[in-house]
Amino acid sequence: MQRAKEPKVLGKERLERIIEMCVAIETRQTEPFTLNIDEIIQVVREYFPHWQNPEELRLDAETLHHLATVIKMQSEWVKHRSTALYTDPFLLEGKIMQIGKQEIVDIFLQAWNPLIEFEQVSLNTLAQGLLYWEALVPISEKWKNFEAAEVSNSYTSREELIKQRVLSDKEFSVELSTLWQELKDCVAIKGKEGKVNYWDFIGADTYEQTVQKAFLTSFLVTYGFATLEIDRLEELVFITPFQNPRIEPLTQQSASVAISVSIDDWRKWKEAN
Repeated sequence: MQRAKEPKVLGKERLERIIEMCVAIETRQTEPFTLNIDEIIQVVREYFPHWQNPEELRLDAETLHHLATVIKMQSEWVKHRSTALYTDPFLLEGKIMQIGKQEIVDIFLQAWNPLIEFEQVSLNTLAQGLLYWEALVPISEKWKNFEAAEVSNSYTSREELIKQRVLSDKEFSVELSTLWQELKDCVAIKGKEGKVNYWDFIGADTYEQTVQKAFLTSFLVTYGFATLEIDRLEELVFITPFQNPRIEPLTQQSASVAISVSIDDWRKWKEAN
């Protein structure tokens, strides 16, 4: 009785190992042709007469299902390689080592198709150019009716510049320190992983305030109070404040980043928030 059970126990173990190998191929951990399908089918045939109960038949059916998947992957692998005219690198290396230098040169010359471009000014091109220049209005005629407005020079006061929002009524260093602290607070509230979306920081109730904040933020980055991180795939810009100002931006060559702060961008941000 014990001997009758031995083939079934051994068969179950072999089928379970076959399933594990098939799963490794299906999950791209192993190449499809590492499994010899003919040998595996012989194993399945050998133990199939021993199966009697539903659990054993289920294991046999599961093995066949995984084998069918591997066969399909092998077929797709062959189709892809044949379509791409794939050549095994070791086989290609062996062929190159067998032929001589002169034969390699001859093959290269047969396959080499240099591109040559020849440009010259033809009579037709010259005639078109002359017609173009003759059709142009002379500069003396073009500017004849243009009247330049006279502009007088004058001085303005600091109070007037502050009123026009060219200058702030605060000292620049104090204004930067205040903005730096505001950036830290914004990261603590809205940020993630020590950074915050650029528009979430500079965005304000009005477009004018947004532009002014973006202008001051550029100095935060230039003077080493913060840094920008650009996700080109998602087209997002993040700003990260430093705990202590860094002097590297002032002593090393850094890349300039242009960020659009158009009124359309501001409206989109305003609608989203």
